[in-house]
Amino acid sequence: MSRTTGRFLIIDYNLSRVDDVRHMSAYARERHGTDVTLIRADPSAVDAEICDEVIDLDPLSPDFVEEAERLLGPRRAEFRAGVVFSDNAVQSGAVLLERLGLRIDSAELAGGAFCKHEYRLSEAAHHKLLAAQRLLVPDFVTVDSREGLADFARSHPDGFVVKPTKEGNNRGVVVVRPGDSLDAAFAEVGPYLEGGVICEELLPYRREYSFDGLGQVSFVTEKVSATGRYPVEVAQILPARLNHAERSAVERAGRQVNWLVGQVDGPFHNEIRLSDDASGTAVVEPNRRPAGMKIWSLARWVYGIDFYHRWVDAAFGLTAGSALPEPLCSAATVMLGVRTDRSFAPADVSPGATPFEDAVAATAAAHGLLPHELAVKEFAWLSPARRDLHATARDNADFAAQGCVVLTAPGADMSEVVSTLRATWSDVLDASTGRGTRSEALRAAPAAAPAAPLDPTTMMEAAR
Repeated sequence: MSRTTGRFLIIDYNLSRVDDVRHMSAYARERHGTDVTLIRADPSAVDAEICDEVIDLDPLSPDFVEEAERLLGPRRAEFRAGVVFSDNAVQSGAVLLERLGLRIDSAELAGGAFCKHEYRLSEAAHHKLLAAQRLLVPDFVTVDSREGLADFARSHPDGFVVKPTKEGNNRGVVVVRPGDSLDAAFAEVGPYLEGGVICEELLPYRREYSFDGLGQVSFVTEKVSATGRYPVEVAQILPARLNHAERSAVERAGRQVNWLVGQVDGPFHNEIRLSDDASGTAVVEPNRRPAGMKIWSLARWVYGIDFYHRWVDAAFGLTAGSALPEPLCSAATVMLGVRTDRSFAPADVSPGATPFEDAVAATAAAHGLLPHELAVKEFAWLSPARRDLHATARDNADFAAQGCVVLTAPGADMSEVVSTLRATWSDVLDASTGRGTRSEALRAAPAAAPAAPLDPTTMMEAAR
């Protein structure tokens, strides 16, 4: 006989977040005594394992809300709380929760957190208010033809960015510089034309951060992005290295974004550019979901707070608090790629080899850190399958692996550690796949150590 009382509803999630769903499901059962119902398209056997009930519905389907309400409406009394855990479902899922009478942030304004064009329209509608807060609203236009792209290029001769309106993970994002081929740029966004493509002027600010959190609790994460045509995020560092004025500017912009997309109690991840003198900001994109790249895990290690638990509690109406404790350490998520364009599968790595642990140990040695001062927290291959990877990643999935580390040494700079770790990883991975020797790879680590700190003012291109 079940001892649970009611159900906790999770609407959709990105496959890379399955461990987070498992974590939240376990907490909802333990803390709130509920069973867990999951709605997503083509649910897997793992979904059925981590949730008590799985319903196969696509949140992008035009009749998603009506079909879900038809199934769940008669059972409305069973559901005590719910969350929406994907960009694809951020609006349709919010509408469903509203119809079920559950607590959720505004469904009407949620579209701005899904569609980049809708968000820019919202910014433009409030541009006087935003300008007064020193938040730049970029010029933008939707395009559906090569001619439209050429028109925008003529009015922005210094370059621009073109990207799908409803994709994540930097898929399809291309920076177009003077002299670049417009035909090539249009071909790269061609697969996304049906869902919408937008051109935006280049943001004039180089440093990028994210304003992250839940409800009224927030923190600022430092982003490290690749330079060049594909501005892919290669690392996230917490806490961000900011002075008071810089942090205030990012927080002010982040809260204005939350206002535009209707966030009050739920999660947010707003990507924001900051001018070098901290006098201006501009928004890359808003999100009404937990940040990717393990940022909430970084927050747990740095602040000792489990935001996933707090998110579940908030859905049940419990306050998420309003303040963070002082950071306990610094932490980073690092994307780990390949040195040259190549076909790669984790099975290529020699049995028993531990390339990430070896790279972290070599990095610690290069920086004079004791082994326990730079600790591995997580490591995962992005896919078990063989894939063709690019040395210059084209989106956030174009990497071999992802790793998280925590740095506890007083005075050590995580950005310098991240720079060395990424350089060392390539050597160690090659050695572990027969493209070099392990000793050669580890000897190469100190040579990588003197690399300049990953100062975002020099690492980032003013574009995305």
